Amino acid sequence: MTQRAQARAVTASPNAGLRSLLTGGVMALAALGIANAAQGQETASMIAAHGYSFYGDLSYPPDFAHFNYVNPDAPQGGEISEWAPGTFDSMNPYTRRGRAGRYSQSIYESLLETGAPFGDAAPADVYGEYYCLLCESLEYPETKDWVIFHLRPEARFSDGTPLTAADVVFSHNLFLEQGLPSYAEAVRQRVINAEAVDDYTVRFEFAPDISRRSLIDQVGSTPVFSQRWYEETGARLDESRMEISPGSGPYMLDSYEVNRRITYRRNPEYWGNDLPQNVGRHNFDVIRVEYFADDAAAFEAFKTGEYTYRPEGNSRQWAIGYDFPAVTRGDVVRAEIPDGNPPTPAGFVFNLGRERLQDRRVREAISLAYNFEWTNQQLQYGLMSQRYSYSQGTRLEARGVPEGDELALLESLGDLVPPELLTEPAVMAHSSSADVLQDRRNLRRANRLLEDAGWVVGNDGIRRNADGEAFTLELPFASSGSSTLEAIIETFTQNLAALGIQATAQRIDPAQYTERERDRDYDIIYDSYIAFLDTGTGLHQRYGSEAAAYSLFNPAGLASPLVDRVIDISLNAETPEARDTALRVLDRVLRWELIMVPTHYSANEWIAYWDIFRHPADFPRFSSGALDWWWFDQARADELRASGALR
Repeated sequence: MTQRAQARAVTASPNAGLRSLLTGGVMALAALGIANAAQGQETASMIAAHGYSFYGDLSYPPDFAHFNYVNPDAPQGGEISEWAPGTFDSMNPYTRRGRAGRYSQSIYESLLETGAPFGDAAPADVYGEYYCLLCESLEYPETKDWVIFHLRPEARFSDGTPLTAADVVFSHNLFLEQGLPSYAEAVRQRVINAEAVDDYTVRFEFAPDISRRSLIDQVGSTPVFSQRWYEETGARLDESRMEISPGSGPYMLDSYEVNRRITYRRNPEYWGNDLPQNVGRHNFDVIRVEYFADDAAAFEAFKTGEYTYRPEGNSRQWAIGYDFPAVTRGDVVRAEIPDGNPPTPAGFVFNLGRERLQDRRVREAISLAYNFEWTNQQLQYGLMSQRYSYSQGTRLEARGVPEGDELALLESLGDLVPPELLTEPAVMAHSSSADVLQDRRNLRRANRLLEDAGWVVGNDGIRRNADGEAFTLELPFASSGSSTLEAIIETFTQNLAALGIQATAQRIDPAQYTERERDRDYDIIYDSYIAFLDTGTGLHQRYGSEAAAYSLFNPAGLASPLVDRVIDISLNAETPEARDTALRVLDRVLRWELIMVPTHYSANEWIAYWDIFRHPADFPRFSSGALDWWWFDQARADELRASGALR
């Protein structure tokens, strides 16, 4: 059933009352006189609902009992534990300073549920739909010029204090004043006012003459902090600290040992236990994170049951590492779960702030040094597929030569569009020989590109430019990563050396790696962007120019007027079809920009876990949900402990 069917459009005069109850249990118009006066409207066509999606469709009706994929009768109790690499020295995830502990954001909630506490999608069976969490309803005009949220009066922080509209406005302003600069600047340009109308009503007004995309869901997804705690402690959002403010979520920080472990415990007094979207979820009493110096140490600890749930990212380990006794006995379960998300755009990202990497021919030549086929066969046991698109395998993947609406859009952009984009097929990942690491055909092609760009190999085998400068590249990587990734990086640098490039793979400790990553102190780094299934202003933060010089979300520093324009077109699309055309063009343009060397992906999520957890038989499309809606099997855990198999 659609949102419009559940929450009818209403025409109200400026003198309408503050709150009245619509049929079907949906809260109706609030503070309309204030809103309409601000917009200079005599009347306003209004939408009131229990959630939000841009085009007005919600899969779950106002009276839904629970998400479709959960077990509403799942027992609660027990513990699940996983590992994290490296170190942590902060429990504040909203600052550039320090290394925040894993899941340190999990104790906070937002007006709309935009994800599960520990990183899973929620709801995990639909995309682009956001249901009221701290709010019980929201309302907005069809123009989406503003939005009003009605908070749940029962919402509480973990210290028992009420969560009010004042806390929402305080948190919004705190991010603007002390949040990450790229985030704060983007929000400041789009949200021009935040107001607590009363204790349980908050209103946001949006800038005129901008896309209505990512406005309501933006303010609805901002974490809400306790104003009282911040004012009493004098803490800042932009500082590294272990002391945390109380959250309103289902879990609280229980304890931590710096660089060893973090423990989160379910709040037995959680205010939202009985909400429909929480039925069958948040089932574990304890969620524990164990820290290890590297993947090898972590894997050995998993074998002994030091932690109990392990997402596996090392293809070699998945292929041959799970032959220890607990697996043979059936005490440890291995599972491959289809991943309905497009693959993460990961690979070797170029720092476009380096002058030598600003030449597209140079980037293409370096890309040709990566041999996916050999790497997959020799290092990854043939388990991987080759990635090339930013929305691979979806309706938004650009294919072939642009035609129809795609071609018309590109042609409308005039001189912003390189001629090749109009006539050539979408850039695909190159093919290489699986028999030898150094594919001579690709290296010859790369050599020609480098020479055309002014980088020539001398008698000493070193490639230099006209000024005699040697072509050098530094590729830092964290020592906490997997041995397979390290081998991939090292073989890539071997091929670069064959081109006369002095490439150095630098294995450094996680803290130093984090610092260099934040400061963009690298030539090339193994990193990732986001795949997209829809548009949103977050695309500007990731791929756009507005904060390219310093954004943590844009590791290449991509600043392309063409990319900016295509993102804007997608944001202003009036129909889903026009949006999809723009996003296919965006995929095509990003692939042409060659900001990274795409590497590999698996269509399945690999997980291993001790056989003490249970889950529904069918998984939703967008999440495996172990920390969200799995549950603990106490009888099986007792059996494994009695046998000595599990600690």
